[in-house]
Amino acid sequence: MVVRSVQKLNQKYINSVVKKALDEDLKPRGDITTNLISFKNKKSKAKIIAKQNGVIAGLDFCKAAFKLVGKEASFKAKIKDGKKIKKNKVIAEIKAKTKTILIAERTALNFLNHASGIATLTNQYVNKVNKKTKICCTRKTTPNLRLLEKYAVKKGGGYNHRYNLSDEILIKDNHISAENNLKKLIKKAIKTKKIITVEIENSKQLNKVLGIKFKRILFDNMRPKQLKKCLKICKNKYETEYSGNATLKNIKKISNTGINRISVGAITHSAKSFDVSLELSS
Repeated sequence: MVVRSVQKLNQKYINSVVKKALDEDLKPRGDITTNLISFKNKKSKAKIIAKQNGVIAGLDFCKAAFKLVGKEASFKAKIKDGKKIKKNKVIAEIKAKTKTILIAERTALNFLNHASGIATLTNQYVNKVNKKTKICCTRKTTPNLRLLEKYAVKKGGGYNHRYNLSDEILIKDNHISAENNLKKLIKKAIKTKKIITVEIENSKQLNKVLGIKFKRILFDNMRPKQLKKCLKICKNKYETEYSGNATLKNIKKISNTGINRISVGAITHSAKSFDVSLELSS
């Protein structure tokens, strides 16, 4: 059984991650610029505004940054994670001491920018493929931010691959090279009773594993014509997945082969930061 507790997105986790990010900004001497302001303890209002169309994610991380800096902070989201927003619309309103807003601003927006960027890009991929094809993220994530990034993928309409190396068995080319006996390796994997995915690079490799009962076949870097041929050989006996250089330009063509899942590393490792601004008022 897979232990999922470490993968739970809860307030304790959120606070821990945001606290580390705030420490990057505030150690060793705090915000020495904001300390120069004469009326830094007066209450102010601020609005976070979308500067582009997209899908929002990471609001709880954004809120946590303000609350951890100033307990008095009030954060009112005007939209929920996973919802689409139009350019120039208000994402959230903050009421707090001026210094709280100024100190927390960059950390708060960094989380919102990053998570919303991933959700927005994921949604673009999802909108390109057939309804029967799932867009999945990979383990190509920012160190220590995997949980946030996989959360953002789900908010964009995508699906999570395994969270870590303990979740599922994924037999890739280097595992096959190391063992030098694919059938033997799969039979060992079956004994673990974990979900098993086997990476296949050509029809010759595919024919070697046909008939062995496991969950999923991952077709790596195949052209659509070759992929169609392999899917025909499978005859729906396995869940099927494609991986390798999937882009917004070619994702529709890959989906049209009838593949069940397409894993896209780019949705986490190459998502452009979502553009927002914070406007302060007295």
